[in-house]
Amino acid sequence: MTLDRRTLLKTSLAAVAPGALWTATSARAAGVGDKELVLGTHLDLSGPVAIGMPVIRNGIQMRIDEANEAGGINGRKIRLVIEDNASQPSQAVRAVDKLIRKDEVFALLCPFGSGPNVATVKKAVDAGVVCFAPYAASGLVRQAAGQTPLLFTTNLNYDSTTSSAVKWATGNLGSKKVGFVYQEGPFGDLVGKGVKAALAAKGMPLAAEASYKVGDLDFSSHVARMQAAGVDLIVCATTTRETIAVAAEVKKLGLAGVNVLTASPGRAGLTVTLGKDAMEGVYGVGTWRIATPDQATAAEKSWAEGYRKRFKAEPDDVAAAFYDYTSWFLQEVRNAGRDLTTDKLVKALQASTFKGVASYDTQRFANNHIDPEWTRVEQVVQGRWTARSSVVDPAKSAL
Repeated sequence: MTLDRRTLLKTSLAAVAPGALWTATSARAAGVGDKELVLGTHLDLSGPVAIGMPVIRNGIQMRIDEANEAGGINGRKIRLVIEDNASQPSQAVRAVDKLIRKDEVFALLCPFGSGPNVATVKKAVDAGVVCFAPYAASGLVRQAAGQTPLLFTTNLNYDSTTSSAVKWATGNLGSKKVGFVYQEGPFGDLVGKGVKAALAAKGMPLAAEASYKVGDLDFSSHVARMQAAGVDLIVCATTTRETIAVAAEVKKLGLAGVNVLTASPGRAGLTVTLGKDAMEGVYGVGTWRIATPDQATAAEKSWAEGYRKRFKAEPDDVAAAFYDYTSWFLQEVRNAGRDLTTDKLVKALQASTFKGVASYDTQRFANNHIDPEWTRVEQVVQGRWTARSSVVDPAKSAL
């Protein structure tokens, strides 16, 4: 597939709805060589979320390495090109330009960040590049992409999953006054939508809110605002270090009876590992399994041992999730056959089902978005995330 071919796709995809297939030639796509398949991604390697990137990178690379060690996919080895977006949309644009124009990647696999993905997804799909499993606010990324069959989102919607968790908290923790600490931008906007929807359903106002910018480290004023409003539940649109900072400030101030509930990006094993005692008692929105060694299935134990041998490090739940996303993608690259084209891969993905190492249960794609959106509320108890609700699909059942 040449750049001319991508121009052709750009002019023809605008009217194609997710789930539909377009008329395309059987010409081989960009990035598909006789012996190599080139994929790309962009991660925050130098910005405020860089601390969480090694496990994401390891999860993706582990599955690709396993495929290559087994001879590749349909006779092709997989080469992954990784670029730094620093969590900055402008830098992500430069990274995606390079991946499309210089590297001529076949697909973007698990690119990171809501802002970076919102800024770049339209550029990618207009160039005929499949974008699979962006780790970002799925609803906003889909809106930015327009009507396209080339985007497949696996990150659960922040609004619906958070809304379900807040409803659970008001019903099961007896929360009466809810505050909201959020990252400015697409991520915080969607979590906030979920918080406000849950409170509106209960006839409750939002008692207080405080925003922060990507890179902020001091959350003393944010928690002080929550304290002044007398909240008993702080919902956080935060990632790893910001979740820890909010929880630590709550404990520092001795706010007895104030619970902290983090949206899904903050609910991770790494957050507990780094936060230690500060995270004890914190609630989180779980969107994949976090299994301690004594709870692990045979498949999880096997994966964990492979991870230890490969990276000389303890396994991580985020790594397992990204290993799963990569497994799902490669599963359908294989099913699309040796004569790999973009439309064949799209068709294979749309018909696929998958249950991975970290999955709560089997999932598929409905209109190119993961379905069901399995979710549960968990709490850190003695240093581990512990289930506090059943696993449900928020679109069909309340927690």
